[in-house]
Parts: sequence; C-alpha cells; structure tokens
Amino acid sequence: MVGVFRRSLSFPNKIPSRTPSKPSISHHIRSISLPCRSHPLISQLRDGVAELHCWVTQPECRTSVWLTNGLTRLRDLHDCLDDILQLPQTQESLRRLPSSVVENLLEDFLRFVDVYGIFQTSILVIKEEQSAAQVGLRKRDELKVSLYVKARKRLVKEMGKLITAVRFINGRSAPPLVCVGDAELSNAIGDVVEVTVTVSLVLFNVIATSFGSKKSSNWMGLRRLKKKKKKKGGIFVEDEGIVEFEEVEAECGLVGLRKKSDEEIRKASKKMQELEAIIGGIEICGERIFRGLINARVSFLNILTM
Repeated sequence: MVGVFRRSLSFPNKIPSRTPSKPSISHHIRSISLPCRSHPLISQLRDGVAELHCWVTQPECRTSVWLTNGLTRLRDLHDCLDDILQLPQTQESLRRLPSSVVENLLEDFLRFVDVYGIFQTSILVIKEEQSAAQVGLRKRDELKVSLYVKARKRLVKEMGKLITAVRFINGRSAPPLVCVGDAELSNAIGDVVEVTVTVSLVLFNVIATSFGSKKSSNWMGLRRLKKKKKKKGGIFVEDEGIVEFEEVEAECGLVGLRKKSDEEIRKASKKMQELEAIIGGIEICGERIFRGLINARVSFLNILTM
C-alpha cells in the first residue's frame, strides 16, 4: 500500500510583519524656515551686527583703511539682509506682522536711501573739485584751489544735515508678535537698522571732521590734545577725522602757492593724489551701500503690496 504524501512548501525566511517589532523613533529634523530659532542667516546677521559694533570702538586712530573696512562690512550686512528678504519663509513671517511694522521699515529705508543718495552726490562733487585743485596746484592757480576750499566747507555743512537726518531713523517698534520666529526676525531687522544708523553717524562725522578747516599748520601737533568725545545718536564718537585727510591739510598748505618752491608743490601734489584715491574708495563703498538699501526697500515694498 502506497502512502499518500502531501506537497508542502517551506519558506526559510519569515514574512515581515506589517507592523514594526520596535516602535519607530521620532527624529527631529532642523527646519530651514525662518521661525526656527537657529536659522543660519539670522545668526550671520547677528554676527555682522556684532562686528560693526566692535568696529566703531576699535581703532585708536582712524585711517582710510579702517573706514572702508567698516563700510564694506555694512554692505555685507545688507547683502545678508537681502538674502533673507528673498526667502518665502521671511515674506510669510513679515506678513504676519502688523502692516504698520513693515510700513515703518519702508520709511526707515527710504530715509537711508535719501541720505546715502545725498552723500554720494556730495562725495562726487568734492572728488571733482579735488581733481581740479590738483591742476590748480601744479599751475599755482589760486582761484581753482580756493574753489576747492569752498567745496570742502559745503561738504562739512552737508554732513551736518545728514547727521541730523539719520538721527530721526529709529527702526524700533513693539508690535504684537505672532510667534517666536516672527519676534526673532523682527529683532534682527531692527538690529540692522540700528547699526546702520550708528555706522552712518560715524561716517558722516569723520568726513565732516576731516574736511573741516584747520587754521594752523601746527594743527596736527595739537590734535591729540584737542580730542574730545561727543555723544551722537546715542553713541560716543571721537571728534577725530581720518588721519590721511588731516595729513594733507597739514602738509599741503593750500594758501600762498606762488611763494612755494617746486619741491613743496610736488609734495603737495602727491598728497592730493593720495587723497583722491581715498575719496574714490569711499565713493565706491558708499555706492554699494546705497544700492543695498534700495534693494531692501524694494523687497519690503513687495512684501507689503503682495
């Protein structure tokens, strides 16, 4: 008798269960949206603000290199702000704020644009007058040199007006904020406005001081005795100009050209050429800041109107 054998299938591996044997572990993934407290662009913005605050109080004597470095840092700060304002998360966060907050920022940046537009025009004028004065210096033309001296006086008055205008920019408001991310973004932008005011006050003050009239050829020797600190816009600013500007004022002697020797004229011309290069560097930095301010205002305007 033959036994009946049933065919059976064996599976060496077990069928995986649809439900995991162990509970899944929830991993927190850091969000790249702006409400996240540790967003890298916000951190970069804060670092830039801190660096500029250090820059203001850093030097014992103020040089053209120090000034252009500060202006370059301010430009980089506004480039970072522009990167943040282009993010959709930023725009959503700003739209959650009261419209008055964005309108105040629009007003602040409009004032900045106006101020730096006037500054650029003033620097361009003094640059042209300075170039004409170099020609007058070589030809011993007292008239061209006197026009340059008058242009310097106008520049000093213009800087005083700009200082007054900048002081009206506040950049601070206390709106009802929706969430922590909105508060962080609002505070970061307020810090940018605040430090822009600070750097602008320093810039306009040192330009005004540098081009202010000095009545004595011995003024450079007395400068250290006359240094004072003045409080401007909530910060203390030394009443001190750019070293290279003051050296030109002390060494060139732009009066009595016909009595000067050829060697004295050559030295004065060389100093004036150096000054022209410095003014050109400041003009370039100011132009870049001016464009950054325009970009920021356009971004705020787009956020408000969308």
